[in-house]
Amino acid sequence: MKKIITALLLFSSVSVARAQNFQLHYDMGKDRSYMTSTVETFKTDKWGSLFYFIDMDYNARGVKGVSLAYMEITRGIKFWENPFEIHVEYNGGLGANKDNTYFRINDAWLFGGNYTWHAANYSWVYTTQAMFKTIRGKNSSSFQLTQVWTVQFFKGKLTFDGFADFWREDNNFFVNAPSGTRTRFVFLTEPQLWYNFTNHFAMGNETEIASNFALHKGLKACPTVAVKWTF
Repeated sequence: MKKIITALLLFSSVSVARAQNFQLHYDMGKDRSYMTSTVETFKTDKWGSLFYFIDMDYNARGVKGVSLAYMEITRGIKFWENPFEIHVEYNGGLGANKDNTYFRINDAWLFGGNYTWHAANYSWVYTTQAMFKTIRGKNSSSFQLTQVWTVQFFKGKLTFDGFADFWREDNNFFVNAPSGTRTRFVFLTEPQLWYNFTNHFAMGNETEIASNFALHKGLKACPTVAVKWTF
């Protein structure tokens, strides 16, 4: 469950920014009904920006405790003032089965660039990314396009943010399709809506909308309810 770089993308106008948040989601998707925790960290420095998150699913697929751990880490590099940034990224994770065996989420490395637009008062921020992608054991030469957005309403009390990914990945196994079914592309978006009670505490929801993702062929939507604490 990839999470979101939100209004922290203000790095385009400040020399140093740091933020970290913790999210706890209850997944209400069909046959899911489990908890997911997320830790996100974002900071900027004189060489660009660093963002990473770690997701952990609990008690999914009949596994007691942590059933899946997944992380993404990205490094933005820039030595100039304009909104373009060189983008380097790694994704990977590990999951558990009911029989105490484990599976790996294929490691992926990405390289490309991103460009950010924003309102003068940062009431909205929008970033687009285009990247070369290589996926261990699947696609040595692929691509990914990513859009990230944040919009603030009602003097910051309401936040609508999210991302959308589209990438090339060859898949040939799905739990809801006949053996041998093949797909070549994956789409994933996770819009979030938060009500900010304070500068630190928020409640809201996220809806994961995906196609050909996580062993499910075709379109699937999985909503959550969530709380978030920003440090």
